[in-house]
Formats: sequence, C-alpha cells, structure tokens
Amino acid sequence: MAKKARQRISYVLPLANSPGGHRLGVNGLAVDRDQSILYSGGRDGAICAWNLNLDLKKQQIPTENPFDSPDDPVSETSSITQTSTTFRAQTQAHTHWVNDIVLAQNNTALVSASSDLTVRVWRPLSNESEAPQTVGQHADYVKCVATPGPQADWVASGGLDRRICLWDLSGAGKKLEIEVGDEEKSEKGSVYALSVSRSILASGGPESIVRLWDPRTGKRVTKFVGHTDNIRDILVNESGDTIMTASSDQTVKVWSVTAGRCMHTLTMHNDSVWSLYSDDPDLGIFYSSDRSGLVVKTDVRGTLGEMDDGLSLAVAHENEGVNKVIACGDHIWTATSSSSINRWTNVDTGTDIQLPEAYRHHRASSAASRPRQLSPPISTGGSKKEIPAQSILRISNTASFPAPAARDSDATTTYSALSGARKASEIIVDPDIGVIVPIHALPEETIEGQHGLVKHKLLNDRRRVLTLDTAGDVLLWDLLRCVPIQSFGKRHLEDVEPEVNTMEAVAPWCSIDTRTGRLAVVLEEYNCFDAEMYADELELDETVEFRDDQRINLGKWILRHIFSNLIDEMIKRDEIFRKELNDNVKKSGQRANAPMSIELPTSGGSWPDNSALTPKGNGHSYPMTPGMGIGVATPAPLNHLPGVPEDGAPLDKRASQVSRTSAEKTGDYFSSTPISSEATSKPTTETHEVPPKSPLDADKETNGKDSKAFGKKFRMGMGGMSFGSKKLGRSASTATAEKPVVVDEKVEDGSETSDSGEKEKEVDDSLFGIVQKIQNEYEKALLENPEDRVESGITPSLPNETPVLKLPPMTTVIIQEETSGGSADLYRGTVATVGEDATLIAERAPMWLGDLLLRNKIPLKEPVKVSFVLQPWQDLLPSIAGPDGNSRLNANRMLRVKKILAYVAERIEAAPEQPDPNALKPEEYLELYCYDQKLPITMSLATLRAHVWKGGADVMLYYKSNGRKTIAYEKPPESTSGASAAPTTPSA
Repeated sequence: MAKKARQRISYVLPLANSPGGHRLGVNGLAVDRDQSILYSGGRDGAICAWNLNLDLKKQQIPTENPFDSPDDPVSETSSITQTSTTFRAQTQAHTHWVNDIVLAQNNTALVSASSDLTVRVWRPLSNESEAPQTVGQHADYVKCVATPGPQADWVASGGLDRRICLWDLSGAGKKLEIEVGDEEKSEKGSVYALSVSRSILASGGPESIVRLWDPRTGKRVTKFVGHTDNIRDILVNESGDTIMTASSDQTVKVWSVTAGRCMHTLTMHNDSVWSLYSDDPDLGIFYSSDRSGLVVKTDVRGTLGEMDDGLSLAVAHENEGVNKVIACGDHIWTATSSSSINRWTNVDTGTDIQLPEAYRHHRASSAASRPRQLSPPISTGGSKKEIPAQSILRISNTASFPAPAARDSDATTTYSALSGARKASEIIVDPDIGVIVPIHALPEETIEGQHGLVKHKLLNDRRRVLTLDTAGDVLLWDLLRCVPIQSFGKRHLEDVEPEVNTMEAVAPWCSIDTRTGRLAVVLEEYNCFDAEMYADELELDETVEFRDDQRINLGKWILRHIFSNLIDEMIKRDEIFRKELNDNVKKSGQRANAPMSIELPTSGGSWPDNSALTPKGNGHSYPMTPGMGIGVATPAPLNHLPGVPEDGAPLDKRASQVSRTSAEKTGDYFSSTPISSEATSKPTTETHEVPPKSPLDADKETNGKDSKAFGKKFRMGMGGMSFGSKKLGRSASTATAEKPVVVDEKVEDGSETSDSGEKEKEVDDSLFGIVQKIQNEYEKALLENPEDRVESGITPSLPNETPVLKLPPMTTVIIQEETSGGSADLYRGTVATVGEDATLIAERAPMWLGDLLLRNKIPLKEPVKVSFVLQPWQDLLPSIAGPDGNSRLNANRMLRVKKILAYVAERIEAAPEQPDPNALKPEEYLELYCYDQKLPITMSLATLRAHVWKGGADVMLYYKSNGRKTIAYEKPPESTSGASAAPTTPSA
C-alpha cells in the first residue's frame, strides 16, 4: 500500500462570542451592486458579508444634466451618508489567510483564494449557513483569483506553485492548468496578480514579467517586459486589448496587446502600488492604492490615448498600506492590515469638476472631447467644492500638468525631490508633507472589525498559553479545557509571563499558532504523545481514583475528548454490526444486553468506575481485543514495588510502551534509527522478566557489569523506539513480526497477525482501517468459536487515564494532510459535530487516531532517560554505588525527586521485617540537593535538568539526612559497608 502523506490534527479554541467581523487585516473586497452587499475576505480565514444599505444601482442611470443645482443631491447624499453598514453573515471559509475574493455566477457565488492552498466557493444568497465548498486546490499558497465578469461560471486562480488553474463553478472541476515562467526562471514564476477577459488572461509576479495567455487553450500569447519589481495587480479591459499593471517599482503601466508594448508609465504613486480597481469596461476611470496608504482615482476618459492629459487625484490616505481598493457608485472602500474596513466618499471627475484656476485651461482643452454621458453621476456636496491643488497628482513624469511651477515654492522643492529620486527602497513614511493632501481626511464610515490574537507565548507547563490581541489585552488560556482562564487587561505580554510561568520542563507535544487571529493547537503523530503530567497535579471537577504517581498523557487526553462524540457514534455502529453478527449465529443464551460493556457516557457525563466498562480483551476471553487491557494490566505488579521508582522503564511501559503496542508505522521521526529486530526486543524483554526491580536498580546493576552500560542501554532504548524501522506503512495487518517482544501482554497484540502466518485482509490506511480490523476480528472469532457471542473490540480509554474534559462545543476540529506547499484540509468541523461526521472522519482521519480512540493504543516510543550521579552529601551517609564504585544512574525524565529518595532509602538501610504504617516516608527524613539547592519532592528529572542543573553532562545529585530519623547503616570512615565499596564518614 502506498505511503500516505503525514496527517495532523488541529483544534482551534473558540473566542468569546461577539458581533461579526474580521479579527485580523482584510485582503479582499468585492461588492454586489444589485443587492448592495459588500464582501470581505480576511487574514483570519473568514469571509464576511455586509449590508451596505445604499442605493448602488443609480450608477447605471445617467443623470440628465450634471450641472443641475446641487441642492437636491446634497439632501439625498446626506441621507445616504447617515445609513450605516450592518453585518449580514460570516463564514470561516479557510484555515489560513484569505488572499483574494471575487464574485461570479451573477453575483451568487463568492470565490476565495487562500494560503490554505484551496479555492472555495460560498453561495451566501441561497444558503449563507452552508459551508463553502472547495472547487480546487494548489500545491502552494493561492494568491489571486479572477473572473471575466460577474456573470461568468468559471474562475482562474494563481498561486506560489507557479500555476494558473481555471475552475468550473458548476461542479466540473479543473478546466485548464497553465504552468507559468520560463524554464530558466521557474523559481520566480509565482503568480501574485491575475486578470482575465473572455479572450485574454494576464498574470504577473516576482519575475516582473506580464504574461498573456489564451484562457480557452492555455497557450502562451505573449509577454511584456518593463517592470523592475514584483507585479502586484492587473486589470484587463473588456475587449482584451489593453492591460494595466501595478508594481512594487512604484509605477502603473498600460500595455497594448495589439501593439505588443508599453504605451504609458504612470508615476502618480511614490511607493509600491498594491491594488488596482476599475468597473469601467474601457478602464477610463481606475483606482489605485499603495503601501504608504495613498488611495488615488485616475480619470483618463477622452484623452484619446494621451494619458498625460488625464486627471489623477489623491482621494484618501490610510494609516497603513492599502491591500485592496474597490469603488461603486458614490463610494470607495479600502482594506488594510486593520480588521476594520473604511468607506470613503468618491470624487466626481466629470466635466463639472471644480479645479483650481491654474489647471482649468489645460483641463478644458482635453475635456472638450470627453463624452458627457460617461461622467459618473456623483453628486456629493464635496464634489462641487474646488479640488485643492495639492490633491492633484502628476500622472506621469512626462505630464505637463500639474507642473511644479503651479505649486508654491516649498511644495515644488519637496515634490521634485519626491518624484525625482524614485528608489524602490525608499518608503514615504508621511506623504502629507505639504505636497500630497488627500481630498478626504476622514472616511465617511468605518466598518468595525473585532480583535484577534496576534502574539502568543507557550508557558513552561505546555498546558497554558498567554496571548496578546489587537486591542492590547493579554489573556491566559488552558489548552486542555480550551477556554481562557484569566484576563490581565492591557499589559505587555512579557511583563505578565513571569507572574504566571512555572518552573517545569515538559516535552513538546503540540505547536501553537495565531495566524488566523485565533489560538490553534496542532498535534502531530510523532510527538503529540510525548508529554505527561502527574495525576495528583490535576484540578478536576469530579473525583477520579488514580494510582500512586500515575501520569496522564496530554495528547491522548485532549484527543480522547475532542473526538468523544465520534467514539460514541462508533460504539453505536459497532453495536449494530455485532448484533447482526450475533443474530446470525444460533445461540441458546439471551442477548444479555451485551453492548453494556462499551456503553460509555459522553464527555459531558460522569464516568462510573465499573469493571463492566473495562474491555473484555483484558481477560483474554476474546483474542483479538487489544487496547485497554494492556494499559490496565501492566501497572498492577508495579504497584507492589516497595517504595522504589515506578517511573522508570517499568512504569513507562504502562503509558509509553506496553499500551503503545500499535502496529502503526512510527513516522519519519523514528526512521533515522535502523535497529535490528533482535535489539528491538531486548529492552522490553529485560523489563518484563524482572518486574519487581526498579529502573534505577536495573541500571545500576547493569553499570556494575558493563562500563559501557549507559551507551548500550541507550542504543537498546532507541531500538525499542525505532519500532518502525521496517517502514511498515500504515497497514497494521503486516506489522507484528516483531511484536511478541511485549512478553506479558502479547496475547492481545500478537493476534493482529494470524498465528499461522496467513496474510490478513488488507484494510484502508485511515481511521476506518481500524474499524475494518475490529470487524475482521469479529468474523475470525466467530469462525473459531461460533458458540460464543461477539464482544466489543472498541476499547476507548477510561477516566482514570483520560479524566473527563468538558470542551466548548464550538471548538473547531481540523484534520490536515501535509503537501509540498504546506498543509491541506481533509476535514473541518467542531467538537459538537464530529459524531455527525463520523463517516467522513473515518475515511479521512489517520489510522493512528483510530488506534488511539477505538483501541486506546498510541505509537510505540521508548521513554527519554536522564542520566545522573547520586552521591551522599559530604559522605555523611552510605553510598549507593555498586561494588565498582559506580553511582551513575539513568531514569525516565518524569521521575520525581521523592522516588529517587525512596530508592536511596532502600539502598542505605534494610527494609524492616514488619513494616510500620506510622514510619516516616523516605522524603520525610531524606533530602536531595543539586548545586546546594534543596529540591522539591515533586520536581521531575526533566525539570531539574532544565531549570536547576542547566547543563549537558550528567546531573550531580547529593542526598543527606535532615535528622528526623537515625540511619542505622551510618559507619565511621575507617569501616566499610557491605552494601557500598565507597568510603563513608560518620554522621554529624
């Protein structure tokens, strides 16, 4: 079976409920003139629809006389201006930035391009609650999307994978794919800008070349060379013979397709031009915006090809770079890196425009031939005012007006300096320096956005995260309960961190990102089961009985309850399947309500500690039921260890090895350590042959026999960890040739392959593959024991391993797959909907998730050890060293100080024949020091090494008595103890 791409599970913590709106900057805008709806796509992955409450249709009806008295229009405009935009609908269309949006199919389909690699279509007019559907996917970020018109039934998208794809919106999929770039420059073939008409498709990007294609065949038409920097936006006129391009080289160029060359270079901007917009079929009026925030309207109608005679006006100036500008009727909308969208009053550039006297004569000569009916009927009061001279921009370096002489002397000097030295590296930080004064100082309306998360800090316990939002507020989140637990108001995140951080060292088990303004937690198979915490550190709503020093696996815990509804649904389906099997078998006994053995409550309920909930495989009554039996059986003998560390290899076999008897591949994380099967079997066999021994004891004895014991032990450990050195794929049916190394529990797991060596049925490489395995086991059991009823093979973890978590139902759940350009979504839902979506999840979720949820098994991985040297402080107590004087030990990094003290106590004094229940515990009369610092008894080796020792060599630890108990085996320096070859000194 072919190896699947690596899959990951993500969950996104829900933010507090609030009115709709973006939480991060806005990248895309589109307006539906007929419905008066504005659509916006943001960096938070959301698409919003806004009711503009404006009459945008009047643009289509030309005014009788643009020189009519302004009295009536002013009153009309004032009523329009007072209407405010209202939120209409919102959808979380993507899991990464939305880079561009466009309307198609008579404005019924909103198509979006995103950095999550997908192109999606949302149909908000028919059913705004329906989730957007994926129409196509690229291999890298999708930067732009274009359509030949609002009525079109197809779109074109371009991305960083250097491809342009044409997608059919009626469900026919990809119509055409175009590979961009010359062979020698393919690395710069990324598509940042795209525009299309019925007959021509134009693209541009970092290679600074405008490329033209035939959208019907995908064949190259021509290319235009002239820009010196990235091409950021493109317009194509309706007839397809004129191309307009905006570039980071601070220019807008106009190209003639028929002439095959650049006709005009417009230089009205002093910074990288980011956006172009025009709803004029001939591009007679167009809008442009740049990185400095300047918004420009340019009117070149009637210039008869002499664009230098056109008029270019500074309409507005944003505080940040304008990602997108769009206009309709009397209004202009701008999108920036702010979550809010500004609406500006448009400016009339018709023949009745009031220009300064210095420009009127020149304007009159070029305007005389301009058709009056083309003038937009913009009738705002502001448009009748005289346009300030400092709002008129020089459209190009060859334009004769506004000549520098028309401005005052100071403005002339500054303007010349700005327009003369045009270097790409220059950024005009404050263009309003007496030169460019935008016509509008303030927008007529701001469509307010929400506050999103922009910064985060994962605390040392790796269970809590501090976040900073765009409002400056700091919040503390619990990653396991998926809720904010404390607000610190408007403070610096760095100032809050020391107040809430703890001195802990926990293995990395997840990654965090806030790229969509929300807190997303990403879990990967190779490390999501690495982190553990002690159960006695939990604060639970309901009391759960735990073993002494029991640890909870964080990744297993959260996944168990994220998918709690999925497990319930799978159990129900399993009951139906088994009922059909059992009903087909003639049997004397009654049904006895067999499914009770797996009727687990939902995550919101309580978990009664009932043995009936324990999987039947634990009693070996059914040979193909691995899972929980392994996890429960292993710790039992370890609980009898008299005060020795459970947290070395034996205890870790409970959570890290024995219950991890998954036959899954271990992933790329382990594949670099090829170890023979013989070596693989050794550490586990060694552990289970002598379960009463502590790991410290075993390690010390080994050290006494072999001076290279630590290195050998480490290699053996890696052998156990690199369980997947065979590269088993994900089909677990072939994976147990080496499995019997888990000696005591091999009955359940060894049955994954037939004892006779016959090949089992092939299963899907997905969560459903685990369901198939379980069902195959049922059928096999019926063949072997037709008189026995089939018991459930679904054995989810119980509350003593994964205490109940009541997660917010709206917590988003995402299953993704790695691709060459990032990650692609396979599934997206919520904690509340994973049960309903069980069939889809079963098909698309990875097999390792199925093993965890349905069989309580996690990938095999050898625990990480920490080596340390244990010596008596100032030789006041006997040494624990072996006959060779070696006191160098290693143990699981989660081992606590109190277990080390218990080990010391066992070594320096004999155990009493009759245990005294009132006797002092070792941690009550012994103390452990590192660097003369007394260590808390709950500190783990990992924390000790990271925060106290802070070095790479073996940790040096010293034990001493606090005087509360007399140590019977303390000896004067000249005598020696049979238990220690090292010299000792009498007690003080």
